[in-house]
Amino acid sequence: MAVPGNETRPTSDKVKEALFSMIGPYFAGGEALDLFAGTGALGIEAISRGIERVVFVDVNKRSIETIRHNLQMCGIDDVAEIYRCDASQGLRALAKRGRKFDLIFLDPPYRMKEMSDILEFMELKAIVKHLATVVIEHEATYHYPETIGKFSLRRRSNYGLTALSVYKYNDEREE
Repeated sequence: MAVPGNETRPTSDKVKEALFSMIGPYFAGGEALDLFAGTGALGIEAISRGIERVVFVDVNKRSIETIRHNLQMCGIDDVAEIYRCDASQGLRALAKRGRKFDLIFLDPPYRMKEMSDILEFMELKAIVKHLATVVIEHEATYHYPETIGKFSLRRRSNYGLTALSVYKYNDEREE
């Protein structure tokens, strides 16, 4: 089910398929975070491909209702947590609970360009597991840096007006 109105921009099936081809079609467990979750499609797809648990965060009431509905329709609401708050509030709450993630989806409204700040905050608050993958969906005309803290850009691909930037987090210290 889609979110009513035009406040969300669902990820197209073409982009979603490309995304999961880039990050590995299947997962051997782990936890994911779907920030700016919208319909929850990315987190739900990750569950269908082997992720064990997903936390969905979105500030929009309609989005939260849609995520709940979609999880129930798929029969997977028992492996999900849903937070209705903005991204920074959600990240602070997750950090306070000591949560760490293997896979993180950042699919904000395209007008938001501060995903670098969000990655730095996640690193500072230690909510990213070693070798975690972070996927940022954004406007194709915008380019994120090659490195953001300990996140390294592994791949960037354009799909029309949409781009995917895939980062890997490496927190090991070099001797």
